[in-house]
Amino acid sequence: MSISHMFLIGLAGLAAGTINALVGSGTLITFPTLVALGYPAVTSTMSNAVGLVAGSVSGTWGYRRELRGQWARLRWQIPASVFGAAVGAYLLLHLPETVFTMIVPVLLVLALILVVIGPRIQSWARGRAEAAGRAADHITPRRMTALVLGTFTVGVYGGYFTAAQGILLVGVMGALLPESVQRMNAAKNLLTLMVNVVAAVAFTLVAWHRISWPVVGLIAGGSLIGGWLGARYGRRLSSKALRTTIVVVGLIGLYRLLTV
Repeated sequence: MSISHMFLIGLAGLAAGTINALVGSGTLITFPTLVALGYPAVTSTMSNAVGLVAGSVSGTWGYRRELRGQWARLRWQIPASVFGAAVGAYLLLHLPETVFTMIVPVLLVLALILVVIGPRIQSWARGRAEAAGRAADHITPRRMTALVLGTFTVGVYGGYFTAAQGILLVGVMGALLPESVQRMNAAKNLLTLMVNVVAAVAFTLVAWHRISWPVVGLIAGGSLIGGWLGARYGRRLSSKALRTTIVVVGLIGLYRLLTV
């Protein structure tokens, strides 16, 4: 590997780690970079998934304060993410990559719509809860079931094709939870960390020889720093600014998916 390639991969990892902590579509930077440098698609997917675990750790740690008070719900979402990721990793090892990549743009558009209209959905749900005499932050069993199923579905997607899973998660949670976007972003970082860990372990155990470990090291180093930077400065953004960032990055990612 040349020095220029090492620099580009490390820089892509840095950018991906930063964006993942803020939004959750950093793979749309690292994956095309690896493919452009000549790495096979499956090798790029697996190496990227393993390398970005480091950035997920630093991003989750940076948002640890916003996780307070969410554990009663996360104890259901975490198993859903883990099981979904295991299913997704299995599918990656047994199905053609085109199966999921065809539906990625559709899912991304839907998630971006949910991110935009999330406040209105939350306001409507809050009004219904108050009219029914429930606390505004009460989550009905039906909504919890929908949330767990949605988290599982995104976990399957993330275990198979990690790009933009964070945006999908924020979209699902924004439609179902009475939470601020910063707190949802914190939960998103933790859940995507679970998905990435499961996928990384599965790929390492089953397809060690198909992973480029020098690439993993470069992405891990860059994303570790990037995740810290994204969490440090992302937590200072207003809810409106963070939603705008999510939508802008999501649209750029959608363009890249449709034109690559």
